[in-house]
Amino acid sequence: MQELEKQFHIHCKEGDVGRYVILPGDPGRCESIAQYFDNPYHVAQNREYNVYTGTLLGEKVSVCSTGIGGPSASIAMEELHNIGADTFIRTGTCGGIDLEVQSGDIVVATGAIRFEHTSMEYAPIEYPAVPNLDITLALRQASLAMGKTTHTGVVQCKDSFYGQHSPAKMPVSYELLQKWEAWKRLGVKASEMESAALFVVADALKCRCGSCFHVIWNQEREAAGLDQKMSEDTSSSVKVAVEALKIMIEQDRTSKK
Repeated sequence: MQELEKQFHIHCKEGDVGRYVILPGDPGRCESIAQYFDNPYHVAQNREYNVYTGTLLGEKVSVCSTGIGGPSASIAMEELHNIGADTFIRTGTCGGIDLEVQSGDIVVATGAIRFEHTSMEYAPIEYPAVPNLDITLALRQASLAMGKTTHTGVVQCKDSFYGQHSPAKMPVSYELLQKWEAWKRLGVKASEMESAALFVVADALKCRCGSCFHVIWNQEREAAGLDQKMSEDTSSSVKVAVEALKIMIEQDRTSKK
């Protein structure tokens, strides 16, 4: 591929972003996330990729949106890595699966089900999608310190939002419904769309990645007739990601990584 001064999709060049990057999905959330940084400024916006850079604890950090799903998320990670980033925290929303996971809770992924295709172009299906342990522990520590109800466990990743929410109308309903039942029996915590791809791509690039999520709704609690209220305020998962990033910065300084 022809070498470009700026990365093809995110429109950033070396020096534009920090080593540490928060990855939300929604471009509209990037400005508010950047407000947690010191001296934030807007770097670039193209397609679903909106990039801000600032500092935390004196270290350059960035936020870059990824859009929805594994394909666009993997592009963001690849191009950010090309210009110097190597530590990523995915923050976003999820839908609960396990009945104990309620709206407003935080889920920290300890692994991801690769029910998507992006990761298959990086690693055989036998290869597990697991996050970096240090980031995962930092996310859990940050969430608990904030007093949030925090769940750690496996999340399910898919490519089709409506394949989850309207599986019965799909021509492959037999597969979708049976596998969803398997996820429930296995105690999978939640469903989202990016972690599996990001964890596998990070391993392929020798990067570090972890994920935390704000639970909007739990369709299994709804089906069971259990009380819940929809929670769309995603600020708590963003704060968890920011605090975890601070922990990682301090740990890296101590270990001189």
